[in-house]
Amino acid sequence: MTEQASGSHHPQPRARTAAPAAPAERMTGAQALIRSLEAVGVDTVFGIPGGAILPAYDPLMDSSKVRHVLVRHEQGAGHAATGYAQATGRVGVCMATSGPGATNLVTPIADAHMDSVPIVAITGQVASKSIGTDAFQEADICGITMPITKHNFLITNPDDIPHTIAEAFHIAATGRPGPVLVDIAKDALQNQTTFSWPPQQDLPGYRPVTKPHAKQIREAARLINEARRPVFYVGGGVLKAGATGELKILAELTGAPVTTTLMALGAFPDSHPQHVGMPGMHGDVSAVTALQKSDLIVALGARFDDRVTGRLDTFAPHAKIVHADIDPAEISKNRVADVPIVGDAREVLADLIVAVQADHDAGHKGDYTEWWNHLNFWRNTYPLGYDVPEDGSLAPQQVIERIGKLAPEGTLFAAGVGQHQMWAAQFIKYEQPGTWFNSGGAGTMGYAVPAAMGAKAGRPDATVWAIDGDGCFQMTNQELVTCALNNIPIKVAVINNGALGMVRQWQNLFYGERFSNTVLHDGAEHVPGSTQGVGSITNRGTRVPDFVKLADAMGCVGLRCESADDLDKVIEEANAINDRPVVVDFIVHEDAMVWPMVAAGTSNDEIMAARDVRPDFSDDLDD
Repeated sequence: MTEQASGSHHPQPRARTAAPAAPAERMTGAQALIRSLEAVGVDTVFGIPGGAILPAYDPLMDSSKVRHVLVRHEQGAGHAATGYAQATGRVGVCMATSGPGATNLVTPIADAHMDSVPIVAITGQVASKSIGTDAFQEADICGITMPITKHNFLITNPDDIPHTIAEAFHIAATGRPGPVLVDIAKDALQNQTTFSWPPQQDLPGYRPVTKPHAKQIREAARLINEARRPVFYVGGGVLKAGATGELKILAELTGAPVTTTLMALGAFPDSHPQHVGMPGMHGDVSAVTALQKSDLIVALGARFDDRVTGRLDTFAPHAKIVHADIDPAEISKNRVADVPIVGDAREVLADLIVAVQADHDAGHKGDYTEWWNHLNFWRNTYPLGYDVPEDGSLAPQQVIERIGKLAPEGTLFAAGVGQHQMWAAQFIKYEQPGTWFNSGGAGTMGYAVPAAMGAKAGRPDATVWAIDGDGCFQMTNQELVTCALNNIPIKVAVINNGALGMVRQWQNLFYGERFSNTVLHDGAEHVPGSTQGVGSITNRGTRVPDFVKLADAMGCVGLRCESADDLDKVIEEANAINDRPVVVDFIVHEDAMVWPMVAAGTSNDEIMAARDVRPDFSDDLDD
C-alpha cells in the first residue's frame, strides 16, 4: 500500500490503543461492527439498508452513540459523508448494501479520492460462498473501487471486523486523507465472533512521512530569500493539515504574495493584503499572472493540476519550484521540482518559518518591492466584476455576492459544479478555514445538497448554505426530504438560469452559439435554420419543475426571487428560518458568463479578463 498525499488532516477519531483492553465478549459480526464504529468515535452514519447489509442495521438500532441518517440515494450518503468530513475534520461514514447499493457509492468515493477527503464506506456483500457466482445483487465493489480508494478490504471472517475497522479509519485519516472501503460478506455479519477492543493493527507497509528533510527546508528558505518574484501556491493540503496559522506566519514573515486554489479557499484570508486571489481557469488575473511571471513557486499541498497550470509546457516558464507534499507521488508528477519536500504541511511550514527567520537574522532577506508594484497594478487594473443585466433581471454574481455578505458569521458554503461554483469561489469572501466545500477534482454535479446536509449534521450550530445550479440541483435534491425528516435545516440557493450554464458558456464561446441540449426549462423555442441550434433560450416559458412547489412538497420552505429590489429581503427571510430547510429559487439572467477565463488547453498567458478583453502584460518580467 502506497501513501498518496496532499496534506494530513486534523486529529481524527481512531482506535484508542492507549485504553485498557475491554473483556472479550461473544456477539455477532454485525454487533462487533457497530461496537467498533462506536470505539473509533463515529457519531453519524449516512446510509440505506438492504439485504446484504441488513444484519448490521439490527444492532445499529440499539446504539446510543451512533446516529443513522436514512438518505434517499446512496450517492447522497457518500457526498454527505464527505461534507461531514470537510466540515468537522473527522472521518465521514456511509453505509450501503451490495450490488447497486455499493455501486451507487462509486461517484462519491471517486470524488473523495480526487479531493483527498477521509471517508469510510461500509458495504454489505453477498455470503462468502456466493462470491464470484453472480449471485443476486453481487458486485465486486473492491475491484470496482480499487483505483479510487486509498485502500479497501473484503471481510469474510467475523473475527477480522474490529481490527479492519480500526485500520480503515487510521488509513483514511492519516497521511494524505482519502476514502477507504470495507466490504463485509453477509455471513460474516451473521456469524458469531469474540469481540475485544482495542485490536492489534498490522499495517507494515503504511508509514506516511510527516517530518520534512532539514536540508531541503534550508534550501527552500534560501530560494525564498534570494527570489525577486516568489509566490506561495497554496492547495487543499494546507487545510487538511490544519496549517493555516503557520501559513499566515510564514507569509507575513517573507512578505511574498499568496494564491489559494479552489480547494484551499479560506486557508489564507481573502481580505489579507498579501492575498492575490485564486489561480486557475477562472482565477483572478492577478493570481494567474503572479504564478506565470514568478521566478519561484512554493507549492504547499497542491498538485499542479491542469485547471491551475493551463497548458503545462507554458506554465511559469521562468520559475524554480519548491514542492512540499505529504504524498511523494505528487512531487514532480506534473512539474519537476527543484526542491522536493516530502512531509506534513504543518511541519513543513513550521520548519520553514524557523529557517527563513534564521536567514533573516543572518542578513539575507528578499526584497519584493518591484514585484509588489506589478502585482498591485494587475490587481487594481483587472479586479473581479460583473455586469448588471439591462433588462432588470438578476445577475447571478450579484445574488451570490449578497448571500455571502448577509450570511451570519461562520457560515459554511457548499457548491455544486459549474458557473455557480466559480461565482461562489469568486464573490463570497472566505476569511476562515473550513467554510468552503466543493467538488474540485472530480467536478461532480449534484454534490452541493448532500454535502451541505452532511456538513450541517456534523456542525448543527453553523448556518449552511448550498449554492447550487438548477442542473446540479435536479440530480440530488431528493436529499432535501432527508434534511426535512432529520432536522437538518440547510439553506439552498438555486441559481436558476434555465440551462446547464457552464456547458452553455462553452457552446457560446466555442461552438458558434449552437445551444444543443443545454436548456432545462419548458418553453425553449428552436427556429429552424437558425444558428442558435436546438434548445436555444428565446423565452423563459413554464418553469418545470417549479422549485418552490417542489420544496414545499419535500417539507421545506420554498421562496423565489426574480428582482434585485427583493434580493436582500428574500435572503434575510431565508437566513431567519432555522427550523426547516429553505430553498430559494433565484431566477437569473441566462447569458451571464464566468470571467476571467483561460480556455482549456491554452496557456495561462492567454487569460481573458472578460469577453474580448485580454490583459496586456509587459515583457519586462520575462527575463
